[in-house]
Amino acid sequence: MKTLAQVFAVPLLLGVLATVGLVGALVGDGVWDVLSWLTLGSTIVVALWYALRRGPRARRAAG
Repeated sequence: MKTLAQVFAVPLLLGVLATVGLVGALVGDGVWDVLSWLTLGSTIVVALWYALRRGPRARRAAG
């Protein structure tokens, strides 16, 4: 059985990264833009990685 910290560690990290990315996009240009693209893009990368990691059989059973 997973602990509460194990369950919420990655979603919390993604939330912090998204917050940093949104604030970075609001505060400045140049390096801040790069920071915002990287941090906001990390959420998309993790979602795609998780979706592609699951096999077609698991996707068919879920849908």
